Amino acid sequence: MENVKLVATDLDGTFLRDDRSVSKANLLALEQLGEQQIIRVAATGRNLKKVMDVLNPEVPFDYIVFSSGAGVYNWQKQEHIYSQNIIESSATKLLNYFVQEQLNFHAFYPVPDNHKHFYFRGAQPCEEFERYFEFNKAHATELEVNTLPNGQLCQFLVILKENEDHFRQLKSNIEALCPEIRVIRASSPITKGYIWLEVFHRSVSKGNGVLEICRRHGITSEQTLGVGNDYNDFDLLETTRHSFLTANSPEEIKDRYPLVPSNQKDAFAILVQSLLK
Repeated sequence: MENVKLVATDLDGTFLRDDRSVSKANLLALEQLGEQQIIRVAATGRNLKKVMDVLNPEVPFDYIVFSSGAGVYNWQKQEHIYSQNIIESSATKLLNYFVQEQLNFHAFYPVPDNHKHFYFRGAQPCEEFERYFEFNKAHATELEVNTLPNGQLCQFLVILKENEDHFRQLKSNIEALCPEIRVIRASSPITKGYIWLEVFHRSVSKGNGVLEICRRHGITSEQTLGVGNDYNDFDLLETTRHSFLTANSPEEIKDRYPLVPSNQKDAFAILVQSLLK
Protein backbone atom coordinates (compact mmCIF):
# COMPACT_ATOMS: atom_id res chain seq x y z
CA MET A 1 0.00 0.00 0.00
CA GLU A 2 3.02 2.31 -0.28
CA ASN A 3 1.55 4.18 -3.29
CA VAL A 4 -1.68 5.27 -1.57
CA LYS A 5 -2.39 8.98 -2.12
CA LEU A 6 -5.99 9.15 -0.84
CA VAL A 7 -7.73 7.50 2.12
CA ALA A 8 -11.54 7.52 2.35
CA THR A 9 -13.57 6.42 5.36
CA ASP A 10 -17.25 6.10 6.13
CA LEU A 11 -18.27 7.98 9.29
CA ASP A 12 -21.02 6.20 11.27
CA GLY A 13 -19.94 2.76 12.39
CA THR A 14 -16.47 3.21 10.91
CA PHE A 15 -14.60 6.41 11.81
CA LEU A 16 -17.01 7.51 14.56
CA ARG A 17 -17.59 5.59 17.77
CA ASP A 18 -21.10 4.40 18.56
CA ASP A 19 -21.73 7.57 20.59
CA ARG A 20 -20.74 9.63 17.46
CA SER A 21 -17.52 10.85 19.08
CA VAL A 22 -14.09 10.96 17.41
CA SER A 23 -11.33 9.12 19.25
CA LYS A 24 -7.92 10.65 19.92
CA ALA A 25 -6.32 7.80 17.98
CA ASN A 26 -8.41 8.54 14.89
CA LEU A 27 -7.61 12.26 15.11
CA LEU A 28 -3.92 11.47 15.33
CA ALA A 29 -4.22 9.16 12.33
CA LEU A 30 -5.72 11.97 10.25
CA GLU A 31 -2.88 14.27 11.27
CA GLN A 32 -0.31 11.64 10.30
CA LEU A 33 -1.91 11.18 6.89
CA GLY A 34 -1.77 14.95 6.38
CA GLU A 35 1.93 14.99 7.24
CA GLN A 36 2.47 12.45 4.45
CA GLN A 37 0.44 14.57 1.99
CA ILE A 38 -2.20 11.84 1.73
CA ILE A 39 -5.67 13.25 0.99
CA ARG A 40 -8.21 12.51 3.73
CA VAL A 41 -11.86 11.98 2.75
CA ALA A 42 -14.97 11.27 4.80
CA ALA A 43 -17.54 9.51 2.59
CA THR A 44 -20.90 9.40 4.34
CA GLY A 45 -24.63 9.06 3.87
CA ARG A 46 -25.10 12.08 6.16
CA ASN A 47 -26.07 15.39 4.62
CA LEU A 48 -23.63 18.21 5.19
CA LYS A 49 -25.52 19.69 8.13
CA LYS A 50 -25.47 16.32 9.89
CA VAL A 51 -21.76 15.98 9.14
CA MET A 52 -21.21 19.27 10.94
CA ASP A 53 -23.18 17.92 13.90
CA VAL A 54 -20.47 15.28 14.49
CA LEU A 55 -17.31 16.87 13.05
CA ASN A 56 -16.04 20.26 14.17
CA PRO A 57 -14.04 22.29 11.62
CA GLU A 58 -10.75 21.35 13.34
CA VAL A 59 -11.10 17.65 12.49
CA PRO A 60 -8.52 17.52 9.69
CA PHE A 61 -10.33 15.99 6.75
CA ASP A 62 -9.65 17.49 3.32
CA TYR A 63 -12.98 16.64 1.69
CA ILE A 64 -16.44 15.41 2.64
CA VAL A 65 -18.35 13.24 0.18
CA PHE A 66 -21.82 13.67 1.67
CA SER A 67 -25.33 12.31 1.06
CA SER A 68 -23.77 9.15 -0.41
CA GLY A 69 -22.02 11.20 -3.11
CA ALA A 70 -24.76 13.66 -4.08
CA GLY A 71 -22.38 16.41 -2.97
CA VAL A 72 -18.67 16.96 -2.41
CA TYR A 73 -17.43 19.63 0.00
CA ASN A 74 -13.93 21.05 0.39
CA TRP A 75 -13.59 20.81 4.18
CA GLN A 76 -10.46 22.95 4.35
CA LYS A 77 -11.90 25.81 2.26
CA GLN A 78 -15.49 25.28 3.50
CA GLU A 79 -17.00 25.35 0.01
CA HIS A 80 -19.15 23.11 -2.21
CA ILE A 81 -17.35 21.80 -5.27
CA TYR A 82 -19.78 19.25 -6.76
CA SER A 83 -23.45 18.21 -6.67
CA GLN A 84 -25.80 15.87 -8.53
CA ASN A 85 -29.57 15.91 -7.98
CA ILE A 86 -32.52 13.94 -9.44
CA ILE A 87 -33.99 15.76 -12.44
CA GLU A 88 -37.47 17.29 -12.13
CA SER A 89 -39.33 14.81 -14.35
CA SER A 90 -38.00 11.82 -12.41
CA ALA A 91 -38.60 13.50 -9.05
CA THR A 92 -42.27 13.98 -10.02
CA LYS A 93 -42.65 10.34 -11.13
CA LEU A 94 -41.16 9.09 -7.89
CA LEU A 95 -43.30 11.35 -5.72
CA ASN A 96 -46.44 10.12 -7.45
CA TYR A 97 -45.37 6.47 -7.20
CA PHE A 98 -44.55 6.59 -3.49
CA VAL A 99 -47.83 8.36 -2.69
CA GLN A 100 -49.79 5.89 -4.84
CA GLU A 101 -48.13 2.95 -3.06
CA GLN A 102 -48.79 4.61 0.32
CA LEU A 103 -45.19 4.18 1.48
CA ASN A 104 -43.57 5.98 4.39
CA PHE A 105 -40.99 8.27 2.81
CA HIS A 106 -39.00 11.49 2.90
CA ALA A 107 -38.10 13.57 -0.17
CA PHE A 108 -35.10 15.86 0.19
CA TYR A 109 -34.45 19.30 -1.28
CA PRO A 110 -31.63 19.57 -3.83
CA VAL A 111 -28.00 19.91 -2.67
CA PRO A 112 -26.80 21.96 -0.83
CA ASP A 113 -30.08 22.40 1.12
CA ASN A 114 -30.87 18.70 1.34
CA HIS A 115 -31.14 18.70 5.12
CA LYS A 116 -34.62 20.10 4.40
CA HIS A 117 -37.23 17.61 3.28
CA PHE A 118 -40.87 16.71 2.71
CA TYR A 119 -42.39 13.76 4.57
CA PHE A 120 -45.34 11.47 3.84
CA ARG A 121 -46.95 8.96 6.21
CA GLY A 122 -48.06 5.85 4.34
CA ALA A 123 -50.85 3.39 4.97
CA GLN A 124 -48.88 1.24 7.44
CA PRO A 125 -47.76 2.91 10.70
CA CYS A 126 -43.99 2.68 11.07
CA GLU A 127 -42.18 3.27 14.36
CA GLU A 128 -38.84 3.77 12.58
CA PHE A 129 -40.35 6.44 10.33
CA GLU A 130 -41.62 8.28 13.40
CA ARG A 131 -38.24 8.04 15.12
CA TYR A 132 -36.51 9.49 12.06
CA PHE A 133 -39.14 12.22 11.87
CA GLU A 134 -38.60 13.19 15.52
CA PHE A 135 -34.85 13.55 14.90
CA ASN A 136 -35.40 15.73 11.84
CA LYS A 137 -38.74 17.50 12.24
CA ALA A 138 -37.12 20.94 12.56
CA HIS A 139 -36.38 20.76 8.81
CA ALA A 140 -39.44 18.76 7.71
CA THR A 141 -42.54 19.86 5.79
CA GLU A 142 -45.56 17.60 5.29
CA LEU A 143 -46.06 16.69 1.65
CA GLU A 144 -49.23 18.14 0.10
CA VAL A 145 -50.34 15.41 -2.28
CA ASN A 146 -52.56 17.76 -4.30
CA THR A 147 -49.75 20.27 -4.86
CA LEU A 148 -46.57 18.24 -5.21
CA PRO A 149 -43.30 20.23 -5.23
CA ASN A 150 -41.76 21.12 -8.58
CA GLY A 151 -38.08 21.01 -9.41
CA GLN A 152 -35.12 18.77 -8.71
CA LEU A 153 -34.70 16.73 -5.51
CA CYS A 154 -31.54 15.29 -4.01
CA GLN A 155 -32.88 11.93 -2.85
CA PHE A 156 -35.72 9.89 -1.41
CA LEU A 157 -35.68 7.78 1.74
CA VAL A 158 -38.25 5.00 2.07
CA ILE A 159 -38.29 3.21 5.43
CA LEU A 160 -39.23 -0.49 5.38
CA LYS A 161 -39.44 -3.31 7.87
CA GLU A 162 -36.64 -5.77 7.11
CA ASN A 163 -37.88 -8.07 4.37
CA GLU A 164 -35.44 -8.98 1.59
CA ASP A 165 -38.08 -10.05 -0.93
CA HIS A 166 -40.07 -6.83 -0.44
CA PHE A 167 -36.93 -4.73 -0.76
CA ARG A 168 -35.80 -6.42 -3.97
CA GLN A 169 -39.23 -6.12 -5.60
CA LEU A 170 -39.57 -2.47 -4.62
CA LYS A 171 -36.04 -1.73 -5.87
CA SER A 172 -36.88 -3.30 -9.22
CA ASN A 173 -40.14 -1.34 -9.52
CA ILE A 174 -38.52 1.98 -8.64
CA GLU A 175 -35.55 1.61 -10.97
CA ALA A 176 -37.93 0.70 -13.82
CA LEU A 177 -39.69 4.06 -13.44
CA CYS A 178 -36.70 6.24 -14.29
CA PRO A 179 -33.58 4.98 -16.06
CA GLU A 180 -31.32 7.65 -14.57
CA ILE A 181 -31.94 6.80 -10.91
CA ARG A 182 -30.62 4.05 -8.66
CA VAL A 183 -31.63 2.46 -5.36
CA ILE A 184 -29.19 2.00 -2.47
CA ARG A 185 -29.84 -0.17 0.56
CA ALA A 186 -28.64 0.81 4.04
CA SER A 187 -29.22 -0.78 7.43
CA SER A 188 -31.01 1.61 9.74
CA PRO A 189 -28.55 3.42 12.04
CA ILE A 190 -31.42 4.04 14.45
CA THR A 191 -33.16 0.68 14.98
CA LYS A 192 -32.32 -2.88 13.98
CA GLY A 193 -34.90 -4.67 11.87
CA TYR A 194 -35.46 -1.88 9.32
CA ILE A 195 -34.11 -1.20 5.84
CA TRP A 196 -33.52 2.29 4.54
CA LEU A 197 -34.19 2.31 0.79
CA GLU A 198 -32.51 5.40 -0.67
CA VAL A 199 -33.05 6.72 -4.20
CA PHE A 200 -30.49 8.92 -5.97
CA HIS A 201 -29.45 9.97 -9.45
CA ARG A 202 -27.65 7.02 -11.06
CA SER A 203 -24.29 8.79 -11.05
CA VAL A 204 -24.45 9.40 -7.29
CA SER A 205 -22.25 7.11 -5.21
CA LYS A 206 -19.57 7.42 -2.58
CA GLY A 207 -17.18 5.94 -5.12
CA ASN A 208 -17.94 8.55 -7.77
CA GLY A 209 -17.55 11.29 -5.17
CA VAL A 210 -14.08 9.98 -4.38
CA LEU A 211 -13.25 9.74 -8.10
CA GLU A 212 -14.23 13.41 -8.51
CA ILE A 213 -11.64 14.31 -5.87
CA CYS A 214 -9.09 12.03 -7.54
CA ARG A 215 -9.69 13.76 -10.87
CA ARG A 216 -9.02 17.16 -9.34
CA HIS A 217 -5.72 15.96 -7.85
CA GLY A 218 -4.44 13.74 -10.65
CA ILE A 219 -4.80 10.59 -8.55
CA THR A 220 -5.78 7.20 -9.98
CA SER A 221 -8.11 4.72 -8.29
CA GLU A 222 -5.06 2.45 -7.91
CA GLN A 223 -3.73 4.97 -5.37
CA THR A 224 -6.75 4.87 -3.06
CA LEU A 225 -7.79 3.11 0.15
CA GLY A 226 -11.29 2.86 1.58
CA VAL A 227 -12.94 1.53 4.72
CA GLY A 228 -16.61 1.12 5.64
CA ASN A 229 -19.03 -1.02 7.60
CA ASP A 230 -22.31 -1.48 5.73
CA TYR A 231 -24.11 -2.20 2.45
CA ASN A 232 -24.09 1.46 1.43
CA ASP A 233 -20.28 1.45 1.55
CA PHE A 234 -19.95 -1.06 -1.31
CA ASP A 235 -19.87 1.76 -3.90
CA LEU A 236 -16.87 3.19 -2.10
CA LEU A 237 -15.10 -0.11 -1.54
CA GLU A 238 -15.62 -1.25 -5.13
CA THR A 239 -13.86 1.96 -6.25
CA THR A 240 -10.85 2.07 -3.94
CA ARG A 241 -7.88 -0.16 -4.70
CA HIS A 242 -7.35 -1.27 -1.09
CA SER A 243 -10.70 -1.83 0.64
CA PHE A 244 -11.65 -2.96 4.15
CA LEU A 245 -14.68 -3.59 6.35
CA THR A 246 -14.82 -3.09 10.10
CA ALA A 247 -15.52 -6.01 12.43
CA ASN A 248 -18.87 -4.48 13.40
CA SER A 249 -20.21 -4.91 9.85
CA PRO A 250 -23.30 -7.12 9.33
CA GLU A 251 -22.30 -10.80 9.46
CA GLU A 252 -23.63 -11.51 5.99
CA ILE A 253 -21.18 -9.12 4.28
CA LYS A 254 -18.00 -9.73 6.29
CA ASP A 255 -16.58 -12.05 3.65
CA ARG A 256 -16.65 -9.34 0.98
CA TYR A 257 -13.45 -7.53 2.06
CA PRO A 258 -10.59 -7.93 4.55
CA LEU A 259 -11.61 -7.06 8.10
CA VAL A 260 -10.11 -4.54 10.51
CA PRO A 261 -11.17 -4.08 14.17
CA SER A 262 -14.49 -2.47 15.05
CA ASN A 263 -15.21 1.26 15.15
CA GLN A 264 -15.16 1.01 18.94
CA LYS A 265 -11.55 -0.19 18.76
CA ASP A 266 -10.16 2.56 16.51
CA ALA A 267 -10.42 0.65 13.23
CA PHE A 268 -9.44 3.73 11.20
CA ALA A 269 -6.34 4.47 13.27
CA ILE A 270 -5.16 0.85 13.16
CA LEU A 271 -5.62 0.75 9.38
CA VAL A 272 -3.67 4.00 8.98
CA GLN A 273 -0.82 2.66 11.10
CA SER A 274 -0.55 -0.38 8.83
CA LEU A 275 -0.49 1.94 5.82
CA LEU A 276 2.24 4.19 7.19
CA LYS A 277 4.58 1.40 8.34
